[in-house]
Amino acid sequence: MASRTVLPAPDDLKRRLLTLAALDVILCPEEWLRYHTFIPNWAPNVSLAKIDNGAGDHLYVLFAPEGVLIKGFDHESELSPHAGDEYAVWPGIYDGAPEALLAFLEDEALEKEDVTFCIWRETGDSRWRSGEVRIPEGADDGSDFLLGTICETPEDYADWAEGYFDRPVPAEPVKALYAAPAIRVEAIRSLNPERNVEEALRELDALGITVTDRERLC
Repeated sequence: MASRTVLPAPDDLKRRLLTLAALDVILCPEEWLRYHTFIPNWAPNVSLAKIDNGAGDHLYVLFAPEGVLIKGFDHESELSPHAGDEYAVWPGIYDGAPEALLAFLEDEALEKEDVTFCIWRETGDSRWRSGEVRIPEGADDGSDFLLGTICETPEDYADWAEGYFDRPVPAEPVKALYAAPAIRVEAIRSLNPERNVEEALRELDALGITVTDRERLC
């Protein structure tokens, strides 16, 4: 599982989030029930990944020419703007974040003020950064929890998905998709025998996932 100290490089992070979204497309026909989603063209030259556990917690990851911005919200965190006497973003969370990246959070759909941590990496930078935030002793900003949902290995995802989607998840097709942005029709059927393959393919096409044996649908 990922954490703020071992986040992969931006290209690797983008690739992994795209993989997780593709797997969720296959395993869960109902878009509103998916945990991982990815929008390749959320804005011109900007991609958006979202993790939503359906329990009030979320993670947004924006990939832009200026860099990458990660905004997380753990609704049970002591740093939540809802936790204090007055609704307010915890001091320091956005301090130092590049204005060009922060500007994307002005979109109402991204809920800028619902935040318990923010991490960014500008294009050309060699490491991830965050603001100087004073976290009270015993408190938790939710970053380990939420970044941990960016499953680092195929085995991590298969184990997690079996519990979340309440179905067997074979490891081999998960490993193949982690290795390359391509999948076979038979792998889709192996992952979810009940899935309408043509509907899944339309969504996978939109994500840029290559289907290597499309002729099997004929």
